[in-house]
Amino acid sequence: MKTILLSISILFILTLPACGSAVTTQPVVPLPTETVPAPMQATTEEITRADQQGAVIVEVTPLNLDQPGQTLDFQVSMNTHSVDLSMDLATLATLATDAGLQVQAISWDSPLGGHHVSGILSFPATTEGKSLLEGTSELTLTIRSVDAEARIFIWSMNR
Repeated sequence: MKTILLSISILFILTLPACGSAVTTQPVVPLPTETVPAPMQATTEEITRADQQGAVIVEVTPLNLDQPGQTLDFQVSMNTHSVDLSMDLATLATLATDAGLQVQAISWDSPLGGHHVSGILSFPATTEGKSLLEGTSELTLTIRSVDAEARIFIWSMNR
C-alpha cells in the first residue's frame, strides 16, 4: 500500500512541472494601471469576477467601462489542467444590460489552445444607434460552453 501511495505521489509531482511550463509559453496581457475615475472608483480586484464551475476557472475584469470607445473590453483568463481551451470566446459570449439591450462579442484576442489562456474579449459599445451603457445600472456578461452550460458575470454600474 505504501509503495502504491509513493508511486502516485511521485507521478503527481512529475506532472506538476508540465502544467507549470505551459503558463510561461502564453503571452501575458497586462491589466491597466491607471486609476478608474468616479463613479466606478474601484481596484482591479474589486471589479474582477470569477467562475469556478467544472474543471475551468474563468476570471473576467472589465477594462474600459468608465471610458468606452468603439468597444467594451474585458480581460479574460481561463485556467485548467484537463480541458483544451482552443475555443473562440467571441462566438460564445454575450453582453446584456438591465435596460434590455444585448450584443454578441465581436473579437477574442488571444492565442487558442492550451490549459492557461488569457486575452481580451471585445463587444460593440453601441447597438441600434444607442450606447450600450446609457441608462444601464447592471451589466451581465455570459460565456457559454466552456466546461459548463453558462458562466455569468455581473457588474453594478453605480451610475
